Amino acid sequence: MQASFPPVVISGTGLYRPPHVITNAELVEAFNAYADRQNALHADAIAAGTRPAMTHSSVEFIEKASGIKQRYVIEKDGVLDPARMYPRFAPRGVGEISLMAEIAVDAAKQALTQAGKAGADIDAVLCSSANMQRAYPAMAVEIQQALGAGGYGFDMNVACSSATFALEQAFNAVRTGSAKCVLVVSPEITSAHLEWRDRDCHFIFGDVCTALIVERADTATGPDQWEILGTQLATQFSSNIRNNFGFMNRAEDRDPDARDLTFYQEGRKVFKEVVPMAAAHIETHLGKLELAPSQVRRYWLHQANQGMNQLVIKKLVGADAGSEIAPLILDEYANTASAGSIIAFHHHRAELQTGDVGVICSFGAGYSIGSVVVKRR
Repeated sequence: MQASFPPVVISGTGLYRPPHVITNAELVEAFNAYADRQNALHADAIAAGTRPAMTHSSVEFIEKASGIKQRYVIEKDGVLDPARMYPRFAPRGVGEISLMAEIAVDAAKQALTQAGKAGADIDAVLCSSANMQRAYPAMAVEIQQALGAGGYGFDMNVACSSATFALEQAFNAVRTGSAKCVLVVSPEITSAHLEWRDRDCHFIFGDVCTALIVERADTATGPDQWEILGTQLATQFSSNIRNNFGFMNRAEDRDPDARDLTFYQEGRKVFKEVVPMAAAHIETHLGKLELAPSQVRRYWLHQANQGMNQLVIKKLVGADAGSEIAPLILDEYANTASAGSIIAFHHHRAELQTGDVGVICSFGAGYSIGSVVVKRR
């Protein structure tokens, strides 16, 4: 006999949005100044044909390639400095809260307020992010302490699918009774792992943090509850999206002029391979729940590329991805790694009615795809 589990809901969401905006025009100006500096520095090698000249970026190129118009960042001066081209964060002492934990606590408090909960009501914290600030102690445990939560906490990383993968862990923990109320936070300080000096990707990411409260329906008191009908995860190895930066790098003798080891992708290959995988994944998941794609009121998709989302929706429902079907937030926030689909859910669910069904879905490096089907109560 199949076990019977109590209904589990998402009862609150929170969003930390950094104070600084970088427009495409600002980004292009800084990148082109950097490119000019590099071309001048290596003029002899370029003239000899042993080194290619750097090509300028443009606002038109960025918006056509991605649909992104701006991004929020925690610190912008370092990013826009042609002599630096990455953010400038002040070191913090061991006794101070870390930057990643600080923004996670901000988002978490918003989610707790929405759910009508206090930190002490949380008995599990999952910190799910594309990149962690440190290896240990776990960011989740620091966040747990800062909120006065009990139970346990751990970090997890499945690149841009980290948040949806963590949602499944939270869902399973609550319905099986190993936790009563779980906090999922996704602090994405993407500005620190983006290669701002690479024309093909310098515009992609922005900083943010999202938070979700997951609990049993019979303990939920907040006014906005979304029952989790089911979750589905899948992975398939690919090297087309990578971040090779890590503790072993210092043991490797590398060319000092080699490209940064942080974010790198083969964008065209990713687009071609991930779109059919994501569409098939969602359709299969809905089928297991005896739902057709046309019965879904809203799709909150991973926010990496406007064209990618449009094609996924076209494969599912035969229509272009308009705001009514699949709201887009990457024009304002850019790609925020695992937080993107959660931002879309946070901003674009208020008008849905009781009984409406939606899909939160992410897809990213791995490849990894995670889908969470929800229904408004």
